[in-house]
Amino acid sequence: MINLILTETETVVNELLSVAKLKDGDICVIGCSTSEITGNNPGTNSTPELAEAVFEVIYKILSQHHIYIASQCCEHLNRAIVIEREIAEKKGFEIVNVIPQPKAGGSFATATYKALQNPVVVEKIKADAGIDIGGVLIGMHLKETAVPVPLRQRTIGQARIIAARTRPKFIGGVRAVYDDTLM
Repeated sequence: MINLILTETETVVNELLSVAKLKDGDICVIGCSTSEITGNNPGTNSTPELAEAVFEVIYKILSQHHIYIASQCCEHLNRAIVIEREIAEKKGFEIVNVIPQPKAGGSFATATYKALQNPVVVEKIKADAGIDIGGVLIGMHLKETAVPVPLRQRTIGQARIIAARTRPKFIGGVRAVYDDTLM
């Protein structure tokens, strides 16, 4: 079962990257409920080992594309974000003092915090794309104009997947001309 979950995870991340038009240094926010992956209600079957395995797959792919991972904590930490200090400081995100735990932050955020070279937690970001594994509501951490990305792979384990990318806002009305490369 774990091999299937990891294969599904890889498929989802690669599908998003194939359409999201991300650039070096962009941020991809990941919200992940291991409880949902295993077919349970959020927060009822937190599985640190599964979170670590799913994190490894996602992190490896994003790193190969020079994309930063941002992992969303659960509601017990107000959906704060675990991210590398480097990008938090570069983007001017305010760092807060908390260390995620499986039951206060979630297993995926905990795995991220343990695996990153210099992890910090911030309250909010504006990511360039994201993957919501299990309906954990990542939208608050995406840039304003989020565009849903339909994926062929619609689940990881038992968790439904919602993916999004962002684009610049359209302004100017009916006479405006837009740059197709930014859509």
